[in-house]
Amino acid sequence: MPSSVQLLAIDPQNDFCDLPAAYLPPSTKPSLAVAGAHRHMQRLANWLRREAAHVDAITITLDSHQRFDIAHPDFWQLPDGSAVAPFTPITATQVRDAQFMPRQPAHLARTLDYLDALERQGRYTLMVWPVHCELGSWGHGIHADLLAACGAWQLAHQRPMQHVLKGTNPFTEHYSALMAEVVDPDDPGTALNRPLLQRLAQSDLLVIAGEASSHCVRASVEHLVEHLPADHAQRLVLLTDCMGPVAGFEAAEQDFFAAMRIRGVQFATTDTLRLAD
Repeated sequence: MPSSVQLLAIDPQNDFCDLPAAYLPPSTKPSLAVAGAHRHMQRLANWLRREAAHVDAITITLDSHQRFDIAHPDFWQLPDGSAVAPFTPITATQVRDAQFMPRQPAHLARTLDYLDALERQGRYTLMVWPVHCELGSWGHGIHADLLAACGAWQLAHQRPMQHVLKGTNPFTEHYSALMAEVVDPDDPGTALNRPLLQRLAQSDLLVIAGEASSHCVRASVEHLVEHLPADHAQRLVLLTDCMGPVAGFEAAEQDFFAAMRIRGVQFATTDTLRLAD
């Protein structure tokens, strides 16, 4: 058994979970549900309860947005002033051609600078998502079963888990737990989170789960592999039955898994990952 085990749960939030009616407040539903995510979080909660004695630290990342956000529909408008639909990709060329425009003209120059920087990196095209994980909302909260399991772990170990908020800067996307897609030089919260990186690097085994494997899990693990020492990749283990892709991005998940296997990252399920063995 590894001498130090940490759990990194990436964005296990209500807005990303396809929750049944019993888990929903009245007149509320998740805004960006990943197929199977409710069962993913239940499996993770059950695994944590089973393995709690062997887990030394827990870090939970929380996608944390304001209503006003460059990746939310109301930031944008079509040439006639009408709304831009969720799940619309937007490129710098389209903005220069006035196919899509920020609703506030004063934001145009900054928006183009961002899109140009994002596209130079070649990782993502800006996507207009439904409003999700709004700070203070029900959707921002942690899945109830996982939250209960984390609470039990805290009481048993008499220590807190760590929370990492990402995405509060409305002018840059922030998929990764480690850093924003484009760093804002005026916002240290978008730069590489070195304290988090150092904390995760202390583990002999870092168990990773969460949503979604096509985006936030993928970006976080890619940054971990990039910034940790080379021999640390084999200390990472992805719980593949505790994550899933955004619909339509299944190929991105498979590309991510293939790349991480090449780097030496481990893969397991909640049935096969038994820390006491």
